[in-house]
Amino acid sequence: MSRPKRMTKAIIVGHKSVLKETIDALHDSNLLHIEDFIEDESGFKISKPFKNAEEVSKKLVKIRSISNYLGIEQTRPAVQKADSVLRELDTKLSVLDKAISEKSETISKYEAELKDLENQKKDLLPFLSINLDFDYYRGYENLKVFAGSIKGDLEEGQISSITQAYELYFDPQAKTVVLFVDKKDAEKVQELLQSFEFRELRVPERGGIPSELLRATEQREAEASRKVESLKGEVESIKAQYADFLLASDEVLSIENQKAELPLRIATSKNAFIIEGWTPSDNYDTLVNTVSDATSGRAYVTSLKIEEEDEEDGHIPVEYNNSKLAQPMQEIMELYSRPKYTEIDPTSIIFIAFPFIYGMILGDVGYAIILGAMALALKSLIKSDAVKPLMNILIYSEISAFIFGIIYGEFLGFPLATTHVEGKTVQGLFPFWNTVTLFPGLSGEEFTFPVHRAHMVMTMIAISIFVGLIHLNLGYILGFINVSKEHGVKLAVLEKGSWIIIELGVLVAAIGYLGGISGLTYVGAIILLLGVVFLAMGEGIAGIVELPSLMGNALSYARIIAVGLSSIYIASTVNDIAFKMIWADHSKIGIAAIGAIIVFILGHALNTALSIIAPGLHALRLQYVEFFGKFYEGGGRKFNPFGYIRKYTEE
Repeated sequence: MSRPKRMTKAIIVGHKSVLKETIDALHDSNLLHIEDFIEDESGFKISKPFKNAEEVSKKLVKIRSISNYLGIEQTRPAVQKADSVLRELDTKLSVLDKAISEKSETISKYEAELKDLENQKKDLLPFLSINLDFDYYRGYENLKVFAGSIKGDLEEGQISSITQAYELYFDPQAKTVVLFVDKKDAEKVQELLQSFEFRELRVPERGGIPSELLRATEQREAEASRKVESLKGEVESIKAQYADFLLASDEVLSIENQKAELPLRIATSKNAFIIEGWTPSDNYDTLVNTVSDATSGRAYVTSLKIEEEDEEDGHIPVEYNNSKLAQPMQEIMELYSRPKYTEIDPTSIIFIAFPFIYGMILGDVGYAIILGAMALALKSLIKSDAVKPLMNILIYSEISAFIFGIIYGEFLGFPLATTHVEGKTVQGLFPFWNTVTLFPGLSGEEFTFPVHRAHMVMTMIAISIFVGLIHLNLGYILGFINVSKEHGVKLAVLEKGSWIIIELGVLVAAIGYLGGISGLTYVGAIILLLGVVFLAMGEGIAGIVELPSLMGNALSYARIIAVGLSSIYIASTVNDIAFKMIWADHSKIGIAAIGAIIVFILGHALNTALSIIAPGLHALRLQYVEFFGKFYEGGGRKFNPFGYIRKYTEE
């Protein structure tokens, strides 16, 4: 449990002559979260960007356009010297831009030609079986030419009943018809064709026999395709040659662009500038020395008192302050909301609670090993900064699932230990490990080790709810700390402490009632009533209305056993089906064995996928809804220092 890093409000004042040196120093140090200046009546104005801003911006747009065209992806850094990249930038960019422009234009031309050739082929194909020269389709004064497709079969007798002056070409497979008739009979013939749902086809404008034209078109198409592939190969060669340069140039220009445009965010006068921002308190002295050294003492850094409204309005940027082990859990926080500056950061608690609940739900050695191995493999193969923390969270969760798998004695739905249930013996995977009865559970159940969840459901429900009560009350304690820091202990007792008092009252009354101690029951009732009064004083009618939610929140933790049992039943069902397939027919043992293996692998693969989703989602829900609802507001502003984390270049 920790709070965000303490922040110091810093202001930098200096002469305009050292503005560039100050900006360079701030950017390189990556320590100051700069606040944008809003013009007021102080006389200070927003300045203009540096002279190189427009040129840098144009080059950056061009670099990114080329990178996008080439499909440049971030790779393992090939670190280059920044000044070397800048020296070569104009020359290489000019050569690269010219080469890409020429090749992209040529490729576009050939691709347009390919599209046109494809359309020509579509026009030619219906006429292949007719194979008349297209010049025969036009140029007549007394003949009408019908060229199209019909539905059904057209017979010559149907035409001859209308006119004897005709020439018919018909492809019964393609349903293409070409019909030459005297113009005076054209109207009646058209009526006949319409009865066959005649649809006119476009006749190519050039002359020639369709089969020959198609062959020539396909040759041109093949040639254009070869040229496109050749050009794309040249583009890929350019990509391989210039990929490192483009990544490094993008980084260098992005840095220069940030620096050049910073004057648009700060206050300036004719001779001076003011930069205001936030820095972690433990880095304040470093910031002072950095600015002083860069400007030879001509820019001055001082700290300002943090106003109460800055804290209340959430204006102070928030930087996490967690151990390296707990840092992956910050991804879970970011999915919800970053804590406010004045709040407790629950990341370190989630570091324990999330894997604990996940493991308690899954609790299977086999699935834990499979998913843990997958997480380790993905972490080593994918070097993305976004993937690594997610894989670490999965690894933590699978370690927990492995431990609970030992406690539950489960491996892919098989029991690890030999169990004696209702007079029957269920052989475990480890013959030497026998289930031991420890003490009575609830509803006549026996509490055993390993803990067989499916055989002691009521006891596991009680344990799940007990875990939930601990989790919820931890939330109330954190809420008490938050409220007491912001508004004082009295309000903290009324708003958060009242819930703990209500729970205590219910517990005491229940013990008195179940133990037959009426005096203790009355004491519990008085404590409960006192808690309700405190709650009404602290949260008003809204708190009273929310009283039933306490029971609902506690019962919500029963999902731990419910979701866990669903995974067990799926795994057990897969195992039963697979083994019954083998035992069903010994005459076909080979085929049955192959089928059983397929069922076993696919079934457990599906359950493995569900073992990531279901326990993860439910563990996440218990954090976000039940736990966070007791103390956490969130809405903090991310600490975003002025600077750039270099990957492809160095000074």
